[in-house]
Amino acid sequence: MPHDPYKGLYIHVPFCVSKCGYCDFASLAVPRDHPDMDAYLERTIMDIRNYAKQGDLADIETIYIGGGTPTYLGSRRLSSLLYALSVSLDLTKEGLEFTIEANPESVEERLIKDLWALGINRISIGVQSFDDNVLSFLGRAHDSNGAHKAMEAAHERFENVSIDLMCGIPGFPAETFYKSLETAINAGVTHISVYPLSIEEHTPFFNAVMAGLIDEPDDDMQAEQMERAREILSAAGFARYEIANYAKPGFESRHNCSYWTGKPYLGIGPSATTMTQNDEHRMRVTDGTVSDSLDRPQMEAEDLMLGMRLAAGISDERLRRAQACLPDARTIFEGLERDGLVVFEQGSWRPTSRGWLLGNEIFGRILDMAP
Repeated sequence: MPHDPYKGLYIHVPFCVSKCGYCDFASLAVPRDHPDMDAYLERTIMDIRNYAKQGDLADIETIYIGGGTPTYLGSRRLSSLLYALSVSLDLTKEGLEFTIEANPESVEERLIKDLWALGINRISIGVQSFDDNVLSFLGRAHDSNGAHKAMEAAHERFENVSIDLMCGIPGFPAETFYKSLETAINAGVTHISVYPLSIEEHTPFFNAVMAGLIDEPDDDMQAEQMERAREILSAAGFARYEIANYAKPGFESRHNCSYWTGKPYLGIGPSATTMTQNDEHRMRVTDGTVSDSLDRPQMEAEDLMLGMRLAAGISDERLRRAQACLPDARTIFEGLERDGLVVFEQGSWRPTSRGWLLGNEIFGRILDMAP
């Protein structure tokens, strides 16, 4: 069945130097000379070329290489991967956003120069904290000094530098997180993602919580730190444009926004998801298996839900169009407004501060319109 052209390309690199205690991502800790890395690279380059021959890369607007730790591949392997991309689509196209994730322990000056020269224009560094005790608790492979060095190296070539920070970590005072925020601001990054620690099944942290060795994160403490992060970052010139993401003006992640605005995207690599859609159907496929299949009403409900992850919210005109498939849509949003979770102003429906903290309540009510 014909589908709309892909606008985003995600490439998953499933390798790391070590596995963090909280991580449930599809990644493996292997030595850098492990044969699986070269086998992965060969398969991925072949997939890129095949998709290019089929015309699937012709309309790509954003590229995101994530993981795992993509920079753990090293300069030689990454150069091969990026070369394959360069001959498969136009990396010089005006407005193309090309992001790579990195962890501090795998960032060095030579690698940064190579990435920039080969067309990448945005780098996202998984710092998580600037406190050595927190980093040790999380099982990170870098220390605070390594994080500072990675950011300094990135700034030698990149203007668009993003970092991830984690909040709500049990056993550590809130001030530890706030100091990390201030450190990031002072380092001159242009984008900061703030995530609360989540305990996922089948991870060492989950087992430790079940055994009573560490405390489960406190929801109220995490909410308080997320709200304080908004205040600190807003005062520093960062705008919150999504639940967990803040950016200086013009530095919002366009690739991530494509996920939240319903743009079709192609996933390459193990556990990467591809989303295809046309006017009547949306489907997500992971490793050859359909993980999600939506009809038109379900698509409309999902788009409204995803729109409420964004500070911009959704326009009243967008809500009106959705009512053609979802007759109760306006009633649901008016109920959310009465409950203080959303606000209607200047022609748009937007989440309130309370709505940011109770996002699951908003999302659940909207998705229930088209189960």
